[in-house]
Amino acid sequence: MPKLDCCDRCRFYSHTLYLVCANHPKGVETPTCPDFVPDSLRSEEESLAFYEPWQPEDASYYADELILDPIQRLTNAQRLELLDTHPLFTGRCPKCESPIPQTDPPRIHWD
Repeated sequence: MPKLDCCDRCRFYSHTLYLVCANHPKGVETPTCPDFVPDSLRSEEESLAFYEPWQPEDASYYADELILDPIQRLTNAQRLELLDTHPLFTGRCPKCESPIPQTDPPRIHWD
């Protein structure tokens, strides 16, 4: 069962997406919670600080703005072919198959 509207104001609320509360990790079966205890130590503003906005599957929030993930233009088969044939991964020229000389230290830094 999902969480109830009063869960945000309860002392036992976990403030996580994976648990509803310490007493009922998966939620309660009834329309009201039998173990509801108002959290008098936390103000309404502090309760709202734990609010995480809902987001679609292929998107993320950055600075309160919903950013959609980029559309993938290559299929998995095309990506694997790119790994098998790209000179960066093979170390060989794609036209003549001669090895590309490596320098020590390498010219590309990954840090």
